[in-house]
This record gives sequence, structure tokens and C-alpha cells, in this order.
Amino acid sequence: MNSAIEQFEIKPATELDIPTILHFIRSLAEYEKLLPMVEATEEKLKDTLFDNPVAEVVIGFYQSKPVGFALFFQNYSTFLAKPGLYLEDLFVDPEFRGYGFGQSLFCYVAAQAKNRNCGRFEWTVLDWNQPARDFYASMGSVEHDDWIINRLTGDALDKIAENFQQSGNAN
Repeated sequence: MNSAIEQFEIKPATELDIPTILHFIRSLAEYEKLLPMVEATEEKLKDTLFDNPVAEVVIGFYQSKPVGFALFFQNYSTFLAKPGLYLEDLFVDPEFRGYGFGQSLFCYVAAQAKNRNCGRFEWTVLDWNQPARDFYASMGSVEHDDWIINRLTGDALDKIAENFQQSGNAN
């Protein structure tokens, strides 16, 4: 085992880690050239991760310094009739890549899926992010390019919800 990985520790995030979590979210968004899309604030993270938790975060520390994180949440497979875990984000600061920290974070979440009797552990990768695609392939993952992600956000989501509510079908 390399000496760096021996000094690496993964801990569940606490409320005190909110600024660190936001830092990693912004760093990931900057890497993905999506920084203008980040609406996350410390207040929103406190609400959705700790006050009314809908996701979990673990932080990787190297020599007591936070160097990466993983954010994940439970989903469900109707075909398997089992829960699953969805990895929303995995990020390691660029200067700390190549030491196995990303692999450790990934394996930590995979172990959580196994311990929770999940039938699936899933995530998405941007098609241009070949280093990430290669990383996940090296971990044994299989890309499913026959599924296309669809998404409603912002005004489009508001419009659909408003139309439904106006139809009289909403409770």
C-alpha cells in the first residue's frame, strides 16, 4: 500500500463541513465548465443534507486536510424491487489525484450500497470526461449508452407543475 493512501481517511460529513462541501461542489462545477449553474449555498446545503437530509456526503482527508468528497443518495429499482445508491458527485482536488483517493471514496460508497442490500450502484459521467470514464471502467463499471438522461429544471419544471396544479388533479 502506498504511504499516501495509508494517511487517507474517509469520514461522514457534519454540519461543520458545509463550507468544505460547497468548495468541492464549486471546484467540480469549475472542472466541468458548469460553475454558472451552481445555485448551492451553505444554507441550502444545511437544509438538504442535515436538517431535512435527502443525500449523504463523505469527505476524504489526507494528512487531516480535506482533499475530496462523494455525495450520494438512495434510489430504487422497480425491476429488482430493491434500493440502490446513486453517486451524484465524486471529486478529488487535482493536486491530490493519482494517489488512490478517488478509488477509496468510490469503494466506500460501493461498500455502503452492499451493506444496505442495494441492487444497484449507479452514476452518470459527462461524455467528454474521458479520465473519469476510464477511472470507472478500471473499477469494473459498464457504460450503458442505450439510456438517455432527461431532465426538467427551472422554468420548464415550474410550467409542468403549474399546469398540473391548474388541471384540478393536484391534491
